[in-house]
Amino acid sequence: PPEEVEDASEPTKRDRSHLESTLKLNEDKPADDFSGVLQRLRKIYHSSIKPLEQSYRYNELRQHEITDGEITSKPMVLFLGPWSVGKSSMINYLLGLDDTPYQLYTGAEPTTSEFTVIMHGPKLKTIEGIVMAADSARSFSPLEKFGQNFLEKLIGIEVPHKLLERVTFVDTPGIIENRKQQERGYPFNDVCQWFIDRADLIFVVFDPTKLDVGLELEMLFRQLKGRESQIRIILNKADSLATQELMRVYGALFWSLAPLINVTEPPRVYVSSFWPQDYHPDTHKDLFLKEEISLLEDLNQVIENRMENKIAFIRQHAIRVRIHALLVDRYLQTYKDKMTFFSDGELVFRDIVEDPDKFFIFKSILAKTNVSKFDLPNREAYKDFFGINPITSFKLLSQQCSYMGGCFLEKIEKAITRELPDLLGSIGLGKKPNILSCDITGCGETPKNRYRKP
Repeated sequence: PPEEVEDASEPTKRDRSHLESTLKLNEDKPADDFSGVLQRLRKIYHSSIKPLEQSYRYNELRQHEITDGEITSKPMVLFLGPWSVGKSSMINYLLGLDDTPYQLYTGAEPTTSEFTVIMHGPKLKTIEGIVMAADSARSFSPLEKFGQNFLEKLIGIEVPHKLLERVTFVDTPGIIENRKQQERGYPFNDVCQWFIDRADLIFVVFDPTKLDVGLELEMLFRQLKGRESQIRIILNKADSLATQELMRVYGALFWSLAPLINVTEPPRVYVSSFWPQDYHPDTHKDLFLKEEISLLEDLNQVIENRMENKIAFIRQHAIRVRIHALLVDRYLQTYKDKMTFFSDGELVFRDIVEDPDKFFIFKSILAKTNVSKFDLPNREAYKDFFGINPITSFKLLSQQCSYMGGCFLEKIEKAITRELPDLLGSIGLGKKPNILSCDITGCGETPKNRYRKP
């Protein structure tokens, strides 16, 4: 029948069922699970850590404020590589965007001149870079510093796709050899660096038929130094070459990248063809499919570990805030003990700040509160800190209690020893990773709260 003839001319699409199953797109659980844990993490941070952080002005000691955007941001996967290697096609394929109005443009010419952020949203829509940077709830507001020219090259696309509930993709302009930064009109390398620093997984994509590692790519690998564990190299369009040729290209790729990546464990290389069309006949379909599945598993792993890393990061932050509060409290207590009716407050306090060891300030913290000596901040930092923040502007920990809300110190200790480890236990079927080893932080025994009213 004539219909079949028409069908034959259409390139056949490959089966997508392995995508669905490997990325667990049919399960309802991961997405809800994720947002619930994030809400609880935010709540613990705001109710148990932030009050103490603000009360003792912790961020003047360490310039790091944790924004809600940072707590709730999803893992980010960054696609880098020369132009026309199939970065955009790969994203279209993973998200099934082909033949939808929102597929990313693809073609033989350099097509993507923007940084495109593909994120989850209730319905398909495009967001201007200026709007994305203005919204502080998103984690992209720091991008404003790269200027107006760059924001015009930043674009967001919201897609109602299950995978994007757990991860955000970023497609970057192809690295075009011999193209000057000035021509781009914004600091391309700095922008790349910003994304590289925040990416949980970095796919560097190559086309085996046009393998040419030039200057801009060398620059790129210099920027990737130290991020080797996040890098995955993808030899895309692998079914467009005969096996022998492919082996040769694989060798050549390693040869040209070797000087750029000097690590004992080189990044994993995936050889496959990431797009919706069926593999070319007479090529290693089974191998390509296996490679694709292991890349998807890799992606899944990153999504699954991200939550654990985030909780561990917030907990580490809480431990530092707690130590800082105990120290300020100790300085204040010592000051009050030394003050008499006739003494000059300035002089008394200068004496304490100049030589805290004479008053056992740091020692007493170690003795009473199972703090590791490696976690203690630098003494010098406190001279500067109290230079800006007079000691009299702080309250003792024992006074930071309310009848209804309990004590600040008690809340942060509960967060460190119970709430955050429990939250960690609630994800991943209760497997508690060894990040929370108790010998480092003494989380085994609950600290005695010496301010607690009997």
